[in-house]
Amino acid sequence: MLAAMRARLLLATVAAVSVACGAGTIPDPKDAAKQYARAAQSGDTDAIYDMMTSSAKKARSKDELKKIVEGERPELQEQSTAISGKDARVVATARLRFEDGEESALELKDGRFQITAAGALPGGARTPEEALDQLRRVLARRSYQGLMRVLTPETRAMVERDIRGLVDGLERPDTLSPLVTGDTATVIVPGGHRVRLRRDGGVWRVEDFD
Repeated sequence: MLAAMRARLLLATVAAVSVACGAGTIPDPKDAAKQYARAAQSGDTDAIYDMMTSSAKKARSKDELKKIVEGERPELQEQSTAISGKDARVVATARLRFEDGEESALELKDGRFQITAAGALPGGARTPEEALDQLRRVLARRSYQGLMRVLTPETRAMVERDIRGLVDGLERPDTLSPLVTGDTATVIVPGGHRVRLRRDGGVWRVEDFD
């Protein structure tokens, strides 16, 4: 089991090699897959190492890679056979990470990279973990629009309905009658919402609302 995991990790490392663009053309990812299949079949450490990304090379030396290749030859040969099979499907992806931690995923289709998932676009998560990660990101950015995108349609509709009701109820604040007690105040808004305020340094601020 450990051997299989290590070999799959090696394949994932090689598959993560970035697709370079030159003179407006994009290399065919199938060529890279075939190249890796040949290298895996023959146990060619040099060829596999040359396909690895710069970050992967920093994380693992060629000597370390050689030990993995020598110890996992059966697994690599099995992978080579699977990659070379007629039913094999090659998918090239790119992942962009921005300074604020946001991440966009793209997939190469018909010679063009197309967005498949992005925190800036609706509906990108393919696993529960990705959905939780998106939730963390939008909360960290204090992004209301981002939060709406990661909620289910039912929850989003409920939240938007509540907010719309609060907005409509506050349309004429001069007609409301706050119940003021010292530095605190409570206002019952038409529609059933309750807003609690507190005075701090002479400035009234919203403390809570439901």
